[in-house]
Amino acid sequence: MKKLSLCIMAAFMMFALNPVQLQAATSSNATSIDATKPVESEFADALTARLVEIKDMDMASLNASEKKALRNEVRTIKRELKATSGGVYLSAGAIIIIVLLLILLL
Repeated sequence: MKKLSLCIMAAFMMFALNPVQLQAATSSNATSIDATKPVESEFADALTARLVEIKDMDMASLNASEKKALRNEVRTIKRELKATSGGVYLSAGAIIIIVLLLILLL
């Protein structure tokens, strides 16, 4: 029983002191990296401008075939934007889990 209470107190102390260490390690120097090419950015800006233009249109005055054509255009624009964005983004937690799995398996 004495050993159990000692372990619980030690675990509580570890959790209580951990945030202080995390705050000391933060840095106020933030850097930004421009990962997109200017050509792709101009293309993406043109596509998003077209999406905004379609969104601002009065849909009540259009007939069914025009609405269908606009829906198809919006879908293709969204597909193109998705294709130009590229890259796979991983969170820090996912990277840690992947590294731990690699260590355990290898």
